[in-house]
Amino acid sequence: MNLLELSEQEIIRRGSLDEMRNRGIDPYPAALYPVDAYTTEIKETFSDDAPQREVCVAGRIMSRRIMGKASFMELQDSRGRIQVYISRDDLCPGEDKDLYNVVFKKLLDIGDFVGVKGFVFRTQTGEISVHAKELTVLSKSLRPLPIVKVKDGVTYDAFDDPELRYRRRYVDLVVNDGVKEIFIKRTKVFNSMRQFFNEAGYMEVETPILQSIPGGAAARPFITHHNALDIPLYLRIADELYLKRLIVGGFEGVYEFSKNFRNEGMDRTHNPEFTCMEIYVAYKDYNWMMDFTERMLEKICMDVNGTTEVKVGDNVISFKAPFKRITMRDAILEHTGFDINGKNEEELRAAARGMGIEVDDTMGKGKLIDEMFGEKCEGSYIQPTFITDYPIEMSPLTKRHRDNPELTERFELMVNGKELANAYSELNDPIDQYERFVEQMRLAEKGDDEAMIIDKDFIRALEYGMPPTSGMGIGMDRLVMLMTGQTTIQEVLLFPQMRPEKVEKRDNAEAYATAGVPTEWVPVLQKAGVYTVAQLATANPGKLFQDICGLNKKFKLELKNPSQEDVKNWVAASASQKEEEAE
Repeated sequence: MNLLELSEQEIIRRGSLDEMRNRGIDPYPAALYPVDAYTTEIKETFSDDAPQREVCVAGRIMSRRIMGKASFMELQDSRGRIQVYISRDDLCPGEDKDLYNVVFKKLLDIGDFVGVKGFVFRTQTGEISVHAKELTVLSKSLRPLPIVKVKDGVTYDAFDDPELRYRRRYVDLVVNDGVKEIFIKRTKVFNSMRQFFNEAGYMEVETPILQSIPGGAAARPFITHHNALDIPLYLRIADELYLKRLIVGGFEGVYEFSKNFRNEGMDRTHNPEFTCMEIYVAYKDYNWMMDFTERMLEKICMDVNGTTEVKVGDNVISFKAPFKRITMRDAILEHTGFDINGKNEEELRAAARGMGIEVDDTMGKGKLIDEMFGEKCEGSYIQPTFITDYPIEMSPLTKRHRDNPELTERFELMVNGKELANAYSELNDPIDQYERFVEQMRLAEKGDDEAMIIDKDFIRALEYGMPPTSGMGIGMDRLVMLMTGQTTIQEVLLFPQMRPEKVEKRDNAEAYATAGVPTEWVPVLQKAGVYTVAQLATANPGKLFQDICGLNKKFKLELKNPSQEDVKNWVAASASQKEEEAE
């Protein structure tokens, strides 16, 4: 790596790395380190009356207080932090004190991984600590961590820029308290849900991510190409149609935690790549699924938080069953005064426009009703609420309502103003299903790029017979947001999708050569912030001369400094070149 691409701290740390190696210390040892204790467990089990306990711990140095022959450091492992007391004579009982005087005091840095063998004790100030008897370097950190300081309740140098936090999640997890806990809870959510399904006797399965037809939802897919088969394929938008094929095949209940991909917008509650859970159970209906869902969510909340209530922003949300239930028609009527019952497409479009909702001629009845509900109703449902009995145009995979053929047996669960779950009494009539697919194709021809494509193999599967079935999908990322009190989806994704990092445009050495700049000085100019010949044309020659000569000295580059006249000529030549290009 070019020395000029490094910060001063990075250069110093690389020097420490070399010095360790010169002393015969491997800064990246391969051997197992025999950890037998963890920080939180040490503190929780310590007793002043118990026999002295020997421990072997390992982790990252997060702070140091060096005080002559004795020092303290704070060690952070995967579970927490603990203080380590280091005495020079205990660490180096012989004549050679270099492990303490040189390695610990001068060559180790905050962020380095070390192993410590010693015993647990309580300091005079009452802090449970580890008294080090042995110290082993496990990994040298070449980049300094951002050090977050808290004094008198005020935080300084916080690593809180969302752009940096999401892009460098590995740093975020190290320095920001509470971030790791979010992802520990995320795993607990999955484990709790999986346990609930397994105890009910349902089977976890896997279905294809690459699909020849993107089915099971209304969404715009990502498209790729399979070279060996020479066919276009789609990243799945849902796994519904494959899971229902398994019900046809004889499974009573199947579920899958799936990565789904929808080539649509990004905001605080949407990410193009997201995790969904879908479950299908034979011989059940959507009424049973509502009961099942609310019992499941109550259990998850208890397992994750020890209570059925969570605080999200200013709202306290209760997952104590049962949840409120209201029909789609009544919800829209309640919030807008408009009754969607019996209205045709044009009447719905006119009503939506009258409510100030932006609609267009490509939208069918289902889309129009969906827009009304989304704009005027959805945000009002903070406490868990089942919205039931959707119009048939909104639900191409759902069984017609047993009491009203204009409706379907479907519910969506709204929590904190957003959809969390979607469920049906599944459509198992192959003729009805085919006709619904045909209607979706009509919408596609009108310009709806989210309309479903006819999946003829799925129709064929239904023709072999699928028992009455209820299915439910739940957005796992949104569920984790609720269970951890987060208001943005990026906070619960370890590595959310982001634009590529912006890289400063830099001219190559040949471009500078036309202005008379020697090749060896190009990296120095760019270190000084002159990344292009165009920037060189506007530089202050006197300041630039001082800057580059200073860098030559600071980084010990041992280049022969140019004269002030040389630098003036570089600037003048590049300015002349810029004028010629403008003409």
